[in-house]
Amino acid sequence: MFRTMLGIGLLVCATTAFAGEKETNKDNPGQGNPDGVHQRKDTGKPGGAQTIQYHGGPVMLGTVNAYAIYYGNWSGSSMAILNNLLSHIGGTPYFNINTTYYDGQNRHVSGAVSLAGAYLTGAYLGNSLSDLQIQQIVSDAISANHLPKDSNGVYFVLTWSDVTAKSGFCTQYCGWHTHGTISGSDIKYAFIGNPARCPSACTNGTKSPNNDVGADGAASIIAHELEEAVTDPDLNAWFDRQGAENADKCAWTFGTTYTTANGGVANMNIGGMDFLIQRNWLNAGTGSCAQQYP
Repeated sequence: MFRTMLGIGLLVCATTAFAGEKETNKDNPGQGNPDGVHQRKDTGKPGGAQTIQYHGGPVMLGTVNAYAIYYGNWSGSSMAILNNLLSHIGGTPYFNINTTYYDGQNRHVSGAVSLAGAYLTGAYLGNSLSDLQIQQIVSDAISANHLPKDSNGVYFVLTWSDVTAKSGFCTQYCGWHTHGTISGSDIKYAFIGNPARCPSACTNGTKSPNNDVGADGAASIIAHELEEAVTDPDLNAWFDRQGAENADKCAWTFGTTYTTANGGVANMNIGGMDFLIQRNWLNAGTGSCAQQYP
């Protein structure tokens, strides 16, 4: 889901959705699930079977660099789960679904992702964040040289379970992505709330495959926002007539699942770890929700 807001200086636009995005582009909470100028909100329900359309904007080309900003009292084990996901999701059959998206010059998303930096910070802006403060966290990490300024990166603000977002985390969305002008560059960033704060809204209710409700639940929201960021980074590229981006169209659908060693539920193994990750919209043929491509 994306969220958009016009602004001066740092903020140019943002997106969010319920259970995944916020407008900006926000993912809407689902029945116990995750997940500028335009604002598109996720309802927590799949966006429907209508085709997705190209609206002329850019996609992210080449290797997309992911940056994790862990805000609050994160444990090392929880961070390790999400660092593993971001380190290994690129080039997987799942993430290759995004290679079916392209720009006006027929240049396709590569499907390559690199975890280019991770940074842990305390809750220095408090435990109830505004959207502007979420952007400030990204700006502060860059200006303090904790992370590089990267216009081909996506910065994820990942909050601990005692942190909320004033604009509707747990009630209107579980995460969102957007873009803004930070230090003179167009920077893509996302908010990922911690599902342990509201598992009935931001997880699908099954047992966590890695015995970590917060990190395991966040994994699907991260995947959702990352694939939307690469295919609709400025909120003017790929979405359908209802404003649903690729991940919105398949929110809270998981395809074929299996039982993990701890009795949890997963549908894919990434970097040697089991995850339950929502499907994504395959932009081929008439289009469909898929777990992998080809």
